[in-house]
Amino acid sequence: MDSAPSQAEEKDFAHRFRDHFETLVPEIQRRWPEVTHQALQATRGSFDDVVQLIASQGDRAVQTVQHQLEDLMHESGEGVRSFADTLEPLEEQLEQLLDELNSTLRPKIERPVRERPLLSIAIAAGVGVLAGALLMGGRRS
Repeated sequence: MDSAPSQAEEKDFAHRFRDHFETLVPEIQRRWPEVTHQALQATRGSFDDVVQLIASQGDRAVQTVQHQLEDLMHESGEGVRSFADTLEPLEEQLEQLLDELNSTLRPKIERPVRERPLLSIAIAAGVGVLAGALLMGGRRS
């Protein structure tokens, strides 16, 4: 069975490469220092153009450069997944803390507002006027 990627897979890869191009530029320049930043930017993230540029600048085979860039994309994707995996427990912990804060703080805030609604409105209006004065004062200077 032929393991060559289909045309649709190649298009998908080229699209993903273009989407991640800006984040890949520093690593591309590290691996191929002879390729200038301006020349890379001129490719506009086109996978084929980047391959041709690197191959022509470093006397490398086009196929070799393609494989190296594909590996670079794969490494980049693994790093992003690893980072996302480490964020997931933190996100859950933050959600729990926010739920806890909501359940303990909300009653403490709601009670005084319900007991003295006019005072609460006056305080909120005063804070709004003060914030507006501070913002307008900052624009004038």
